[in-house]
Amino acid sequence: MLCVVRLLQHSFVCLSLLVLLSSLTSAADRPNVLIIMADDCTFSDLPLYGGQNAKTPNIDRLASEGLTFQRAYLCSAMCQPCRAELFTGQYPMRNGCAWNHSASREGTQSLPQHLGKLGYRVGIAGKVHVKPDSAFPFENIGGFDPNCVRNPTQPHDLTDYRSFISRDDKEPFCLVIALVEPHVPWVMGDASQYAPKKIKLPPHIADTPRTRQDFGRYLAEITYMDGQVGEILDALQQSGRDDDTLVLFTSEQGSQFPGCKWTNWDTGVHTALVARWPGRIKAGAQTGALVQYSDVTPTLVEAAGGDPTKGGFDGTSFLQVLTGQSATHREFVYGMHNNVPEGPPYPVRSISDGNWHYIRNLRPDEIYIEKHLMGTQGNGGLNNPYWGTWVWHSQTDPRTYELVKRYTLRPAEQLYHTANDPAEMTNLAGKPEHAKIQRRLSAALDKWMASQGDPGAPQDLLETLKSARELKHRFVPPQAD
Repeated sequence: MLCVVRLLQHSFVCLSLLVLLSSLTSAADRPNVLIIMADDCTFSDLPLYGGQNAKTPNIDRLASEGLTFQRAYLCSAMCQPCRAELFTGQYPMRNGCAWNHSASREGTQSLPQHLGKLGYRVGIAGKVHVKPDSAFPFENIGGFDPNCVRNPTQPHDLTDYRSFISRDDKEPFCLVIALVEPHVPWVMGDASQYAPKKIKLPPHIADTPRTRQDFGRYLAEITYMDGQVGEILDALQQSGRDDDTLVLFTSEQGSQFPGCKWTNWDTGVHTALVARWPGRIKAGAQTGALVQYSDVTPTLVEAAGGDPTKGGFDGTSFLQVLTGQSATHREFVYGMHNNVPEGPPYPVRSISDGNWHYIRNLRPDEIYIEKHLMGTQGNGGLNNPYWGTWVWHSQTDPRTYELVKRYTLRPAEQLYHTANDPAEMTNLAGKPEHAKIQRRLSAALDKWMASQGDPGAPQDLLETLKSARELKHRFVPPQAD
């Protein structure tokens, strides 16, 4: 009998040790998280995605050490809605931030709440641009300019960043560093590196002397932003937290050049996404898995040991893609735009399967007008003086005329084979040979809109935004973006 008792005691001790070791291993496996965001950087202008001009040695180095997502998307190519989607794991209609310079609904939860419940301290440095504070209770970390339109950008200081990541090595952290380049005004970096005559303009950009000059300044800001990425990564390595930190770099939405930001073309809603997690992510890897900003927060929740199915997310975790256990993720990514308050309402919805991209313009009878193209509106530094040269040049140059027409006059439906036409210059909507693909994507888009309670064009009126403000969405004045 005594032998049995001792055996049971021994078994209990062994089991207790196993449980303890298991919990310690689980805690050790939970990564710190560092998210580095660019601001208004068209993904395809980065060399990593085929860009032929910009110099980005630090982003390239990060990609060589991690996983590059070739098909990552966001829902709305406007600063505030896309950041709200990233931090909440919900689409704009769900979290309430469906217009630029608006806010999410009271009661919305985001990274600080989701990871905070799992023992993380969650901070943000630089450009916040989400509201209300109750929905996004980040710890504010100094050292990076929060104002994306300042001229020039304030110098960055890594002191608070170093302090935050080194504060407690027993408590994991999640930190978002939201940089403000290459958002306009394009004044940072060394534009002399990019001689206008040597720049290779993308197909969706008109070729005028002023455009080449401004594109060079934009490229200089990309390189300046890349330098900050390098400093941030070097400081992480020096802290000793490099090996246990999941780093994500994303370029946000497209640049302010026509056809990128504030549109649903691929150059607007397609984003760069690079992930590095030493020991868990294969170095130098690439994936064609289709992912969306709404998938990021549930992925981080699962990586942190939580349940990604219980956060009220629209997105789903792609942790298995990160760790190489899966090569696929979702079937479709979705997009919405309304142009409010950047100009007259212009509602757009879209869907992509990563190869084919279907765009539905809900008011094709209207012309598209975006106020930042008007060189006399507001602060001239935030506007696009080259747009006037496009219009002028269109009188004599057929290609420029087609680009101006493409931007301002849009058909009810657009279908692009993005895999073969990455600049999306050839609209295949209405072609009999592609009718089956168009019907499939159109039906799937209808299903998504219904699931989001999206009524379409009525959602995107100024009156709807006014009603949202009255419902305490806390409209944010548009001076910040």
